[in-house]
Amino acid sequence: MYNIAYIKNEVGAAMIGSYNQSLGVFCVLFALALFSMKASASENYEEKELVILDTDMVELYDDGIAMLMLTASPEIELLGVTVVAGNTWVEEGTAYALRQLEGAGHAASVPVAMGKNAPLREGRLGNMKKERELFGFGRDDWQGAGGYARPESWRAVYRGTYKAEPTFAPIEQHAVDFIIEQVKKYPGKVTVAAIGPCGNIAEAVRRAPEIIPLIKRIVYMGGAFFQEGNVTPAAEFNCWFDPEAAKIAFRSHFREQIIVPLDVCEKVKLSAKRYAETEKNIKNPIFREMLRRNFRHEKFKADPDYVTYIWDTIVSAIIIDPTIITEETSLPVDVNDSYSLSYGQTLAFKGGAPEGAQTSRIVLSVDEERLWKMVFDSFRKL
Repeated sequence: MYNIAYIKNEVGAAMIGSYNQSLGVFCVLFALALFSMKASASENYEEKELVILDTDMVELYDDGIAMLMLTASPEIELLGVTVVAGNTWVEEGTAYALRQLEGAGHAASVPVAMGKNAPLREGRLGNMKKERELFGFGRDDWQGAGGYARPESWRAVYRGTYKAEPTFAPIEQHAVDFIIEQVKKYPGKVTVAAIGPCGNIAEAVRRAPEIIPLIKRIVYMGGAFFQEGNVTPAAEFNCWFDPEAAKIAFRSHFREQIIVPLDVCEKVKLSAKRYAETEKNIKNPIFREMLRRNFRHEKFKADPDYVTYIWDTIVSAIIIDPTIITEETSLPVDVNDSYSLSYGQTLAFKGGAPEGAQTSRIVLSVDEERLWKMVFDSFRKL
């Protein structure tokens, strides 16, 4: 006669043992799947071009378009936006960057860090007006942040401009510290798109020179090598705004330096026809409002022959697809930081270069049709 209690206990133990075994197998398989997913995500992340955008941000114009091109590209992982004074104060650039990232749906994933709000030369901002009286100015009588009062805060700029409360805020970490941290976190993998004055870049390499060989490449918008400048006959705005910082950056031993100067920027014209195409391709109401608020909107309406440029946009296009470069030269370069008529002038040396000058790739021409296609493609994704 069978012992029913014994049989029940044996069956129960077997069932429990089988359940525990199945649970164990499930946990192992789940862990392996999770590890595989993480490894795959990590591999995909590493396959992308890691970029830090260092900018004196403006609303949907060259800086803004440059940022939106990077966020729209599947080949790019935008690690963050670091803001420096130049065309705008840092408070303004921060508000504009946040609003545009919000509109594009990237504000939660792309941190914005506030950086240096003045050139390295002490008292330079206060002297700019007098300086221009002494040294003269060029085609563009523009001083950027040196020509008007500093805003109270980035929140004040945001509220005043957009009549709304921001949904995101800049990170507490200073832009310079963010650059240093990210370059050390991804050694040899980070490209820096430097489309404003070089204050943040110069301070980062002065504070942590060990990051210089760790940066994959740095691509600048700045300088005028074989043509006149814009803010003075000698100098382009970004290098003129902070010549000492530009000199430090240009003379650093980066693995690769690419410079996008006025020489190429002023070949790519934003005409009334291109502006109309821009309007046509932007459907997002936030960006349509920005475009129409930009002073160039009125200029195009008033003068169909008006022409301007999209300077910083070319930097992002080159980072996304370097094959758009159709002409370039490689020469040692330097920046004149002597306080004189040619203050901020960039120089390329075909003969003997001064000690410390580093060889850079100077872009002279790009495929304009492909560039504009990249711009319009990014607009359609907004």
